[in-house]
Amino acid sequence: MALTGVVDADTAEALLETFLEVVVAPSYRPEALEKLDRKANLRVLEIPELGSAATVPELRVRSVSGAVLVQREDAVGVRAGEARCVTSRAPSDDELVALDFAQIVAKHVRSNAIVLATREVTVGIGGGQTSRVEAVRQALGRAGERARGSVLASDAFFPFRDSVDSAAAAGVTAVIQPGGSKRDDESVAAADEHGLTMLCTGERHFRH
Repeated sequence: MALTGVVDADTAEALLETFLEVVVAPSYRPEALEKLDRKANLRVLEIPELGSAATVPELRVRSVSGAVLVQREDAVGVRAGEARCVTSRAPSDDELVALDFAQIVAKHVRSNAIVLATREVTVGIGGGQTSRVEAVRQALGRAGERARGSVLASDAFFPFRDSVDSAAAAGVTAVIQPGGSKRDDESVAAADEHGLTMLCTGERHFRH
């Protein structure tokens, strides 16, 4: 379990309710450490810079058949509130919060990546699929009933409207995606037909 804030006593108590081998956080309250110390074989690590911008490298390096691929680190630069709303219905405040969270999770999922989320809770992930609609089906299948009322983030555009249709049928209410497909109008039309709101960021995320 990795946390980006200070671990207090209540948080430590909650952590002890599940099986964990490692807990890592920027810092711990003394009473939290006392509680965590009760659990045998639990490794507790303190990394003060965890979660800060200083820990994010500017470049990411991968080896490829004896060569190296160097690319800039993927960062979510366009927040949901700054994205272009392309549907007749605008997102609610709760949907904006959920969409921001969903796209942050989506950038860490292997492409094609689809993430379903509510406010700060991931309910379904589909990743590493050869088609986007399969990634949507995978995420919806894992979410089950929790898909109803959730939002959807896609790391790239939708080549066809089928993904939007599937998401709407499962109860998804809002979508955030980069846009840029030749068939964007079809996906937007599908969202309008189902009463969804759709935001386009113009910014793609890509992880392999």
